[in-house]
Amino acid sequence: MAISRNTLRQVMLDNQKDVEHYDVFPRDYDLDSFPLQVFVGVRRSGKSFLMFQKIRQMLNEGHGWEDMLYLDFEDRRLEGFSADDFNLILECHQEMYGKRPMLFLDEIQNVDGWQKFARNLADKKYSVFITGSNAKMLSKDIMSALGGRYIPVEVYPFSFTEYLDYLAIPHAELELEATESKARMMNAYNEYLVWGGLPESIHLPVKRSYLSSVFQKIYLGDIAQRNGVSNPKLLQLLTKKIAESVMQPISYNRLSKILSSVAGKVSVPTVSNYVSYSEDAWLLLRLRNIASAFAEKESICKYYYIDNGLLSIQLLNADTLLLENAVALSLFRKYGHDLDNERVYFYNTNVEVDFYVPEEELAVQVSYSLEDETTRKREVDALSKLPAVYPCKRRVIITYDEENTITDKLGDIEIIPCWKWLLDAGV
Repeated sequence: MAISRNTLRQVMLDNQKDVEHYDVFPRDYDLDSFPLQVFVGVRRSGKSFLMFQKIRQMLNEGHGWEDMLYLDFEDRRLEGFSADDFNLILECHQEMYGKRPMLFLDEIQNVDGWQKFARNLADKKYSVFITGSNAKMLSKDIMSALGGRYIPVEVYPFSFTEYLDYLAIPHAELELEATESKARMMNAYNEYLVWGGLPESIHLPVKRSYLSSVFQKIYLGDIAQRNGVSNPKLLQLLTKKIAESVMQPISYNRLSKILSSVAGKVSVPTVSNYVSYSEDAWLLLRLRNIASAFAEKESICKYYYIDNGLLSIQLLNADTLLLENAVALSLFRKYGHDLDNERVYFYNTNVEVDFYVPEEELAVQVSYSLEDETTRKREVDALSKLPAVYPCKRRVIITYDEENTITDKLGDIEIIPCWKWLLDAGV
């Protein structure tokens, strides 16, 4: 049944009040560079808040709601909204205000066929901001359907710098020379590594229940329900196994055998589909081996979680995994991560290097501590051998809190605490 005009007008007015009541933390995204933007990312990463940031900026500049139209497609009153109803949005705004608005369309992927409406808005020179939790909104097919009119903007949970700013914790280099400031920053660092940066979780005294709820909505709603997964429990086992395997390359075949041992026969195509669905929902981020042939690049990969908190709730004693996951996210934030991800890799042929960034000729190892001589030798040896295969202008080992420089025949290897790496990178 079509959405009525009265319902749509009421939802639009209520959504306006909702935006005005939110306490918006400004994030460092360029919202003025292009009039047509698609914000994509995992549920609760802050995509809607970027819209609110832009809307509040407009209001502060003297614009009113007659100049803007915000609609949240997760509002339950819009259940049943179809592509045929899109033009009604513009008609209702015209009836209410008589002006051409800038549009803010939240979680629009919930409506099949939204691309045609978005393309028509672009053709008619509207300014449009769109959010979506589905990574397929970044796929070549979708961006092709939008005719290259929109630019995709990847929205991640808070970086460590944003996390500290949100909590008003000083972190400038000079400020960290003071014992009290350093102690506050280190306490926040430990919290961030374990509980991540989903904005709404930060001030909660008990974060686990919130993160468990978000995870359940992702795997039951954004993955299982959206893709018609008949066995959500199997999907949960898969994501749990991948969580335990962060840092290690894992193949579809290996996952299939592990799941089959506990849940009956699970085929490789089923595993491949479930992994793909999890990537589509921005729960998992894939990392490919730069040295692999094409088939292995797709079937034997490393996977990282979009947020340390969502990873942490599935693990025990996972300090090293959480440290490497935080470093992976910092690289993805800085260099980008689409479905092809040809910006950040790992290297695994004879030796393993955790991360390699070709455009920067940057090689990165992650080790919680280098105090153990065997660990130290393994990490240094890998960084000493990689330059024979791929150029390395900079070689880094990231630790929990150790700092030093190791010099070999090729130059310096920097040992950097993860907190300093995150602050220096701004990510």
